[in-house]
Amino acid sequence: MPINRTTGSRRPYRLACLVAATLLLLATSARADDIVAVYTAYWAGLPAAEIRLKLHDGAAAYRDEIEIRTTGLPALMSKFRGTALAEGRLVADRPAEPSHYDATYDLRKRRDRRISMHFVPRGGAVIAERGPEDTSRKPPLAEKFRSDTVDPMTALERVRGALRAPRHSADGSFTIPVYDGARRFDILGHILPKKDASEGTLRVELTLRPIAGFKGETSEDGDPDSAPRKVDLLVTDDGRMMPLSITVPVFFMPLVVQFVHSCAAPEACPG
Repeated sequence: MPINRTTGSRRPYRLACLVAATLLLLATSARADDIVAVYTAYWAGLPAAEIRLKLHDGAAAYRDEIEIRTTGLPALMSKFRGTALAEGRLVADRPAEPSHYDATYDLRKRRDRRISMHFVPRGGAVIAERGPEDTSRKPPLAEKFRSDTVDPMTALERVRGALRAPRHSADGSFTIPVYDGARRFDILGHILPKKDASEGTLRVELTLRPIAGFKGETSEDGDPDSAPRKVDLLVTDDGRMMPLSITVPVFFMPLVVQFVHSCAAPEACPG
């Protein structure tokens, strides 16, 4: 069978982008606590990335940061390194409210790229606007797709908040609107029932449902797939809701991110 060399050349880069986007969803925090945690990612059973989280929640604000470095085959193909930082407000009995989001990353042929977003109140809504530091080449989506959304890191603040809150539906379902600076998608959550009430973990099924900015539109990321993507999330069943693992299919093979260890402070957590 002949090989489509154009598609084949894009695949390692698209894999790196999908790995990075999935790993960003691990950037979460615990109420009134500082967390520094190390994770390892595997794709098709082989090492794919190393991740370190620096998470802080104050009484009225959160500040979450993630560092990602590809390893193994993805590192050879993409040389991806990235960091992302999200800050925003925490108000009792309300979901996390982002103020700004910044992500910087390097790829083999793309250096010093930056995504910068500020969340600006306007006309009764909160609009995600690009900051002056943003280097994105793709035009921003129409305002209706950037209205009342959150960044990828704040999204998991909201996921964990939804898991802590009293269930408003029989199956504990919830929806979170996300805009990452180029794409708009929903996170649809569903809390799975426990087999044993004494289990110390909680399993959640997430579906990433594309809305806009995916396949068929101009994209410097190679037209990401527009099909919904299932994600299995495992967290501790306590007030911290600490992520333990996340699994998502990437090119028909599982990408698995696993918790390795936590640290008392960033300087004591070299990775």
